[in-house]
Amino acid sequence: MTTALLSAHHPSQARISFSRLFARAASNTSGAAAIEFGLVVPILALMVTAAIDIGLGVNYKLQVEDAAQAGAAWAIRNGFDVNAISSAVTGATGSSMISASPAPVQFCGCATGSSVSSATCGTTCPGGAQAATYVNVFAQRTYNTILSYPALPSGYNLTAQSTARLQ
Repeated sequence: MTTALLSAHHPSQARISFSRLFARAASNTSGAAAIEFGLVVPILALMVTAAIDIGLGVNYKLQVEDAAQAGAAWAIRNGFDVNAISSAVTGATGSSMISASPAPVQFCGCATGSSVSSATCGTTCPGGAQAATYVNVFAQRTYNTILSYPALPSGYNLTAQSTARLQ
């Protein structure tokens, strides 16, 4: 008890006690890992969730594109049939969320580089070829994100279109 009174009354003893206390507190790291873990884990969890969210969105977009291409491939093999092409689109992947919307369209056109311009059937195209019959197949699905992100929409309408020559 006298030591405590002495340290409290003697200035050099008080400085020594304070410096020892500070040194002990600075060297004690038993709770530091828990604090760091508590700060880092929520950030890592958010990053992993965002990566999964982006991955799901890309995967669903690829499924929509595959469905449109499957509908166009069906039309190439079997001819134009709105209901059958739509069934090929919706059945192309394991997802029941993909629809053939708008409905497939048959049209005549002229191939110009990487696109097809509309033309009257039977007419001559600018390159000298006859206008051919094409089909446009559409697929779509809605994707809602796992989390709501600031400044980003929570839902995306994923669409794809595939154009193929039938004859």
